[in-house]
This record gives sequence, structure tokens and C-alpha cells, in this order.
Amino acid sequence: MTMQILMTDAAHRRIADRLAKIVPDAEVVTVTAPETFEFRGQPIAAEQVKPEVVFFSFDSRPSTTNPTLFKRIFKAGGATRWAQVQAAGMDNPVFRSVAECGVRMTKSSAQATPIAEYVVSHAVSLLAPIEAQAAAQKAHAWKQTRYHEISRTRWVMVGYGAIGQEIAKRVKAFGAHLTVVRRSLSPDPLVDQVVPFEDLRKASAQADVVVLACALNDQTRNMCDEAFFQALNPGALLINISRGAMVDEDALRAGLDREQPRRAVLDVTAIEPLPEDHWLWDHPKVRVSAHTSHAGDGNQDRLDELFLENLRRYVAGEPLIREADPSETGLARQPA
Repeated sequence: MTMQILMTDAAHRRIADRLAKIVPDAEVVTVTAPETFEFRGQPIAAEQVKPEVVFFSFDSRPSTTNPTLFKRIFKAGGATRWAQVQAAGMDNPVFRSVAECGVRMTKSSAQATPIAEYVVSHAVSLLAPIEAQAAAQKAHAWKQTRYHEISRTRWVMVGYGAIGQEIAKRVKAFGAHLTVVRRSLSPDPLVDQVVPFEDLRKASAQADVVVLACALNDQTRNMCDEAFFQALNPGALLINISRGAMVDEDALRAGLDREQPRRAVLDVTAIEPLPEDHWLWDHPKVRVSAHTSHAGDGNQDRLDELFLENLRRYVAGEPLIREADPSETGLARQPA
């Protein structure tokens, strides 16, 4: 039976030649506008769209093609077997609905590169005395600015998925010490120490930098509470590129007053978009960005390559890269 694949028209234009080498006989249906479909450049009725595979590329806009692509999964009557999504996390409720349909999903790792660069760029700019040097220049003051070398810093990272691994590559290039907090305690060549979630406060008591790079779930929600900040090493940096709900923002404000942490870099907040009158915007020890750490210019190329490799594996019956466990969407984990 011919495989039907659904994707945006833009995605098909980018990967058509490479796609044809993997599945030369596939029926590729493209979305050209909401609820408007084409096959080989000709319009086809929505009733004929029952994809086995769906590719959510970054040009699947939330307000237009995304609802159409998801709707096709739900209307495919069990025909859809696998979807490559552009999200790195699975906490959006729509993914649970897809998982309830029995559809396999593979997550994106494309955003890991720019997010890792975001984390390291902010950390280095705050660890090195760049601001102090700028102030000295403004004051026409010729003076040295001593600092704690990055190679002598200790980092704690919560979570170690694709994003965490890319961060680790860059952190270890500086020679820093890296502790990872996660469920699995298996060693990793880029990590100096792996500890369970129960040891987060103990590890953070010695940290110069704490990075939140894990999924949002019952265990991680509000994990950075008053007790966390009370235990945090004075002078440490906190960087959150995960989900805002992991940080109790009132506890953070109190911690900033004590230099626990000294500075906070928040790409995510509890409420998004952040209200214009929120205190985080103007706090002198906080950097806020609009959930944009992922917005690198190489994401689409990396996601296209990931989809094509996963498609090859799907056809060959091989394990898929970054396949999501249904429990990540909020479904109860099935017994083994």
C-alpha cells in the first residue's frame, strides 16, 4: 500500500529530492492554506487526506497549518502511524491528544544548538567582568578587573536531553566542572558527576551556574522554591531555558535580594507573554528574553535532516531518533 505523507508545501519544496530517494513511491500531500491540500500540484479533497506520516516543520504556523495538520491526524481514522514534530518538549496538551490516538511521535533536537549557545553566551558574559570593564571605560578609569576563571567554575544542570548535551559540550570546552541532575544515574563522558533530583539543593550549594534544561512535570514544577534559593550558593547564576513554571518567581525575587542567585537569566516565565507591568522586566539583576533562545537560523535545516533520517528508519523498521514516550505527554506510563 502506498505511503501517504503530509507536510507543508514549503517543506516539500525543500526536501522533495531527498525524500524521493527514501520513499520514491510515496504520495506526498501538501498543505497550501488552512484545509487546502494538493497532490502533485493539483488540489485534492480533504476526505482523501489520510496520512500515515505527518511532518510538522518549523514553517507549520500555529495559526494556520498547525491546526490543519493536527486535524488530519484526528480525522485519519487510525491511518496516521508516526508524526515528526518540531517541538522539543511534549507538555502541549495537543500532543497528549495525538498520543491517545496511538500515533508515535518523535521530538525535535534542532533547537538544541541555539539554546546551548544562548546559555553559554549569557553565562560567560556574566562570569567574565565585561560589565565592570564597560563601567571602567565609561569612567575613563584605567584599572584591572579580576575575576573567577570560567575553567574553575562549577555548573549544575537539571536535565540531560538533546539540549543538555549540547550545553555540556560547550561548558566542558571551557574546562568547567559539570554536575547533571537527572533520573538516570548512568555516567557520561561530558559529565563529571550525575546525581538524582533529591540531591539538587546539595549540588546547587556549590554551584557557580545552575541551568534548568529539563521537562516540566510534577517533579520539576516549582522545584526552584524558597528552600532551593535558601540552599543556593551565594553569587551563583540561574539560567532557565526550560519552562517558567519551574521557578517560584516570588521566591526568586527574595533570593535576588540576598544574592541567591546573584543574577538570573530567564528565557521563560510563569506567564507568557510576560505582562508589561511585571517586576521581572526592570529588575537590575534579571535578564528576560521572550522564549526565544531556540530561534537560531539553522533550525529548519537540522529538523529537515532529522525527519529524513527518521523516515529512513521508519521505512526500514529501525528505532526512531528521539521518539517520545507517551507518558511525556501526560498519559499514564504503560506497564512493561
